[in-house]
Amino acid sequence: MATVPDNLPIRVHSRRGGNMIHPVSLESPPATAAAESPNSVVYREVKHFKKWFPWLIPLFVVANTVMFIITMSVNNCPKNSTSCVARFLGRLSFQPFKENPLLGPSSSALEKMGALDVGKVVHQHEGWRLITCMWLHGGVFHLLANMLSLLVIGIRLEQEFGFVRIGLLYLISGLGGSVLSALFIQSNISVGASGALFGLLGGMLSELITNWTIYANKVAALLTLVIIIAINLAVGILPHVDNFAHIGGFLSGFLLGFVFLIRPQFGWVNQRYAPAGYSSTSSTPKFKAYQCILWVLSLILLIVGFTVGLVLLLRGEDLNDHCSWCHYLSCVPTSRWSCNTQPISCQVKIDP
Repeated sequence: MATVPDNLPIRVHSRRGGNMIHPVSLESPPATAAAESPNSVVYREVKHFKKWFPWLIPLFVVANTVMFIITMSVNNCPKNSTSCVARFLGRLSFQPFKENPLLGPSSSALEKMGALDVGKVVHQHEGWRLITCMWLHGGVFHLLANMLSLLVIGIRLEQEFGFVRIGLLYLISGLGGSVLSALFIQSNISVGASGALFGLLGGMLSELITNWTIYANKVAALLTLVIIIAINLAVGILPHVDNFAHIGGFLSGFLLGFVFLIRPQFGWVNQRYAPAGYSSTSSTPKFKAYQCILWVLSLILLIVGFTVGLVLLLRGEDLNDHCSWCHYLSCVPTSRWSCNTQPISCQVKIDP
């Protein structure tokens, strides 16, 4: 019986500037093809690296847009305010600029629709607000920025890893962002999908680290991604931006990436998808040791982090009482602006 060569043929697929290498397995050629060309080879894509059709991320965009329209309808500016923007839109018209410069509803309408209000989560047992807040937006500009970022980042990830893993990463990261936000910002309501979006960015970073060996130009890709993340987190120190949601979402997504986005070794793929009639001279494990260690550590940290965070939140703890400088992570006062409490905080966009 013949022996599997050390490396099966590899076909390169474009991802993040052509950085990722996808293996393809060999199949025996059809009889007619073999007769015409004895050396011909038929390729089929390995399922662990196959491309998925992205439908969940566009569905999330539609859901967020529908929720914004419903929120504007509930807001019904002409009924509750004498000066509305774009009054020709009827009950969908926007609150005055001085109240909401993002072209959106009032804070009371957002609160009715499920904005994150720590007092109601803790004292009225409305824990569902930790989830619903990520489907609401403070205005048209807020919605457009987040949805464009979601399309650019999310579709790429869903194509590579499928709707199940990316959907779970998005939702759990959003929850992580809400929990950290609620532990630090307890006088404002908060809305926005940016915690989940930062989770996708965190997942991209950990995926690059755990699957390090299958990337070309890996150092350049790492530096680029780190710079993008740093710039977007830096934007969070501006006033009226809930940077704790960004940080919580990013940390959750970063750990989830080690759990959900792990790739098998090429050597294992070679063995599993070797052509009929070939056998391997050595056995290669599916994952490298460092991938398994990162998987276990990340899973433990996720379980512990969410458990501790939820327990502290339900006990009504304010972590600012235990960390005198942490508030600077969300807003740094300067001569141009202050960090006084406002009735609403928005989780702003991230630029891919």
